[in-house]
Amino acid sequence: MPTPFRTRAGAIILKNQALLLIEYQDEHGVHYNLPGGGVEPGESIKDAVKREVREEACIDVSVGELITVYEYLPYLASFRYGDVASLQLFFLCEMDSGQTPSLPIAPDPHQTNVVWAPLHSLQTMRLVPFISEILLESITNKRFIPFVQESELNNPL
Repeated sequence: MPTPFRTRAGAIILKNQALLLIEYQDEHGVHYNLPGGGVEPGESIKDAVKREVREEACIDVSVGELITVYEYLPYLASFRYGDVASLQLFFLCEMDSGQTPSLPIAPDPHQTNVVWAPLHSLQTMRLVPFISEILLESITNKRFIPFVQESELNNPL
């Protein structure tokens, strides 16, 4: 039986050795996500990145190179993030000049903040998905990590 994938697009935005993250608080506590979300029908992946960043952090970005592709298959990851399989593409993005990220006027009900997280603190934060090591490797070595599966990550959750 084929697995229907939800396509998602995410942004990696850096400034002064810090990464832009979206903070959430729900029944599982505080956690962080890279700006991003589902691609809408008829929308390009890069347009989805721009829209999601605008919706979640109130800034405009230029979408650059693809940094990694992340696959989540629920049955291989103990249904950690629910029962919908997804394929997420993370792009290095640059914030347009003169902008400051902020919480939207009407955020997602669980979104509580937009933060700059110092790169050295990533491994101590609850990042969902838990790709801190992959991000640090990519950023530090300016290297594309082609494919990451949730089931192969050393996830502390």
